[in-house]
Amino acid sequence: LEKQSFGNFDLSIYDESCRDKMAKTLELAKEYVRTFGKGGGNLVLAGKTGTGKTHISSAIAREIIERGYDVIYDSVQNIIADFEDDKFKSGYSYTEQKSEKYLECDLLIIDDLGTEFSSAFTVSCLYNLLNTRQNKGLSTIISTNLSPEELASKYEDRIYSHIIGSATKILSFVGRDLRIHGIKKQ
Repeated sequence: LEKQSFGNFDLSIYDESCRDKMAKTLELAKEYVRTFGKGGGNLVLAGKTGTGKTHISSAIAREIIERGYDVIYDSVQNIIADFEDDKFKSGYSYTEQKSEKYLECDLLIIDDLGTEFSSAFTVSCLYNLLNTRQNKGLSTIISTNLSPEELASKYEDRIYSHIIGSATKILSFVGRDLRIHGIKKQ
């Protein structure tokens, strides 16, 4: 979070054909921060690997934290693992639920949705997480390499409806994988 901000998101690293689209994506992300807490809703950051989703979601988290909100940023795999640990841990003593934080924070950023192993348990966890957050009026940002069409085919309707619901804006990330092709100034 210390290294990634809106101020150092460099549009010049994108091919000329992608720059206008990415400039619009950047502005929509900034607008999300400006309206956060006033019904800003949810975001889906969708695009190929290495196109800037992590940088933008980190920049959003940084700004929201600076405004005094509680933000959790984690991968879908870690989130599911915490729900699994809570569900299946053994013993009789009470311990704090690891998953509770995901249901209570002001903003949850779920990274890499679509990479999790799909099972009845993970489907149940995702539905519970997204439904609970929506019912509480809490904001969620989802980062994924899947397109909206791929999300629709991967998840059942009730989960897809929560991902791409009426209060959700989709930010598209375009261009080549900057990690593989290197960052070259134009």
